[in-house]
Amino acid sequence: MSKQLEKIQELISKRAAARLGGGEKAIEKHHEKGKYTARERINMFLDEGSFEELDMFVRHRCTNFGMEKKSFDGDGVVTGYGTVDGRLVYVFAQDATVFGGSLSETMAQKICKIMDLAMKNGAPVVGLNDSGGARIQEGINALGGYSEIFQRNILASGVVPQISAILGPCAGGAVYSPALTDFTIMVQGISFMFLTGPKVVKTVTGEDVTQEQLGGAKVHASKSGVAHFAAENEEEAITLIKQLLSYMPSNNMEEAPRRECTDPIDRAEDVLNQIIPESANDPYDMYQVISAVVDNGEFLEVQKDFAKNIIVGFARFNGQAVGVVANQPQFMAGVLDVNASKKGARFVRFCDAFNIPLVTLVDVPGFLPGTGQEYNAVILNGAKLLYAYGEATVPKITVTLRKSYGGSHIVMSCKQLRGDMNYAWPSAEIAVMGAAGAAGILYAKEAKTAKTEAAAAKEAGDEAKAKEIMAQFKEFIQQKEDEYNNLFCTPYNAAKYGYIDDVIEPRNTRFRIIRALEQTRTKKLTNPAKKHGNIPL
Repeated sequence: MSKQLEKIQELISKRAAARLGGGEKAIEKHHEKGKYTARERINMFLDEGSFEELDMFVRHRCTNFGMEKKSFDGDGVVTGYGTVDGRLVYVFAQDATVFGGSLSETMAQKICKIMDLAMKNGAPVVGLNDSGGARIQEGINALGGYSEIFQRNILASGVVPQISAILGPCAGGAVYSPALTDFTIMVQGISFMFLTGPKVVKTVTGEDVTQEQLGGAKVHASKSGVAHFAAENEEEAITLIKQLLSYMPSNNMEEAPRRECTDPIDRAEDVLNQIIPESANDPYDMYQVISAVVDNGEFLEVQKDFAKNIIVGFARFNGQAVGVVANQPQFMAGVLDVNASKKGARFVRFCDAFNIPLVTLVDVPGFLPGTGQEYNAVILNGAKLLYAYGEATVPKITVTLRKSYGGSHIVMSCKQLRGDMNYAWPSAEIAVMGAAGAAGILYAKEAKTAKTEAAAAKEAGDEAKAKEIMAQFKEFIQQKEDEYNNLFCTPYNAAKYGYIDDVIEPRNTRFRIIRALEQTRTKKLTNPAKKHGNIPL
């Protein structure tokens, strides 16, 4: 065999060894945990045969604690690029078979390289995280590596989409990179995220808590809102990433993707003409409205288990990818609170960053009252949603279905926040507040007088007179409520001032949204020149 062939054979052997990561025994142990390896995950994610691996032969440079005797090609992370549905995507997958996937200086350099390439070439970055955290033997060098990654996450934010899948432990400083990305996907049973683990919690606070209770997928999907999705298994997590990417442009200079649509744009939905209950206090399911108007009823919901009083997610109208924001009357009457405001604001800002039009379906009675909300800064958090809509320059189509009261009317993409087309159903109630609340404030003096007179009649022993006074007052208040309803709690008052562009028949909602989106495709709107705004945080 010639020297050239020997060198080629050596390369082939080295590649085969590198692909084994920490070795066959380590892979076997990994599989016993019910988990896929880094390369198996990448193969599952990218189009077949499209992966181009970079830095396969990189090794760590640490000599502390005998580390010079332990070294593996790739150093615990597989990095490179490939395609998803033919579109360029950069990816890194941490390899838990090598030092538990712990981050070293060289691992960080590998990850930073593909992030730099993604920025240079305008393509998404997907991180498949499975790491025990910083490699302790490297000390400050590992921390420096994390910092380099975080800096790139920050600079890439709003430039290229960033998606994180948590497919194992993610603790300490490691959690900040996923937190800085656009979407985080966790997997039930194998994913954990926390700044300090159960042992530290026990030592410091005395609290006994399991990994699952502290930072499992269910906890972060429903309680903290850290996770946008909680998948049942790794296959579902990978599928979710692909679905998410299908709604996003590759970078902030491209338009949101369009697909061929087979769903008629003029499809009328008669069910929408009857969906609003007779009583304004009765709920209905906003999901039924969404599925009735979007293409083929397909809706990819984001954070579905967190702040259920607001719904956010992706859909298509005539093939055009859009972001949908909708109040949910079936949960807390669709009221806005701290969590709903944060959830809505972040989603709106993501869509605006990546040129994805916004469709907002409104049925909101107001902000949730109480000390719990005020002490947790509902003012600041409500202002986030207000800021997000006001800042957004993408096409904004708003449809008010029923209630739209007071401050909550304003923050849900009203005309004055540069809404492009604002429609209302005939059932819309657009006012400062509901009729009962308004009458209670406007006629508080009369209420006080009636109560005083009724109390005096009771004291004089005339029960019948007291009842008559209160009955007359109730009749008076009912008349005033009806008057307020007729004057203000209709869409026509807002339409009279041009705050509503048209009152539409519910069955035609899909068609009207699509026509509005087509009209605004060439929209040009810019914000004043500035370094950046100061969003209320």
